[in-house]
Amino acid sequence: MSVPLFDDHDVRARLDAGTAVRAMRAAILAHHEGTLQAPPRVRADLGGGHLVVTAGHLREQEMFGFRVYDTLVGAEQLVAVWIARDGELAVLVQGAELGARRTGAIGAVAVEVAAGPGPVRVGIVGAGAQAWTQLWAMLAVREVEEVVVAARRPGRAEAFARRTADELGVRTRAARTVEDAVRDRDVVIVATNSAVPVLDADWIAPGTHVNTVGPKTVSRHEVPAALAHRASVVLTDSLVQAAGYPEPHIFAVDAMIDLGAALAGAVTVRTDPDQITVFSSVGLAGTEVALAAELVRRRPTRPVLS
Repeated sequence: MSVPLFDDHDVRARLDAGTAVRAMRAAILAHHEGTLQAPPRVRADLGGGHLVVTAGHLREQEMFGFRVYDTLVGAEQLVAVWIARDGELAVLVQGAELGARRTGAIGAVAVEVAAGPGPVRVGIVGAGAQAWTQLWAMLAVREVEEVVVAARRPGRAEAFARRTADELGVRTRAARTVEDAVRDRDVVIVATNSAVPVLDADWIAPGTHVNTVGPKTVSRHEVPAALAHRASVVLTDSLVQAAGYPEPHIFAVDAMIDLGAALAGAVTVRTDPDQITVFSSVGLAGTEVALAAELVRRRPTRPVLS
């Protein structure tokens, strides 16, 4: 038996934003409906770091699998997917690109559900892979009028702005300050590794939707706790993951709303155009399995394991 193995280059070539968002939308709804089994992540202490595993079972699609990554040396990630009816290994994906695109696509679903209607002006804090995939995926659900990006190193923000204009065709400029990037925006994306808040909650204008992707525990958090106090709704993609961090989440988990419930229409997110909404991305388990399955459906032609 030959098993297809994909790397980051394959994921970039085969996985477009619309496909990724559709797959994440379906997986989030499946979790809400109880057909995606998505337990909390498991951390194995290796001394100086952890091996972290998230797993999921998509019952209707008859697929299950896991994603594994480390906090020890930053090793290459691995996603494996099996077919439930016969136990056949369906696909292996190595590298970071699948996880980043998964996170970006979930963020796009949050924008679709919680942001105000119509074209959006976007502010981004951070200029790495997670910031890029958030915007990449958002274009599948919203027309983006303008992007303003700020980063700790101005050169990275400028490079991000050039890449966005060239590859995504979106008018983009680099901001000199974070405040300039996030004030008077319809959507704000915060995707950093910062252990301290990179913005002031008062900089977020009424009506803004915020996606926070980076650190979010009481000792390390990229956005201030006061942001939740200003928000009418705080959403997350997995309540069990948010509650399962080694230390408490910066926001009160029992006050969060499940993104799946909002997507299904079981919860009303926005009742007033001036409300601020926040999405705390924690990583719904099993979504990597759903996205890797899309690579299988696209008839892989590069089997390398047998």
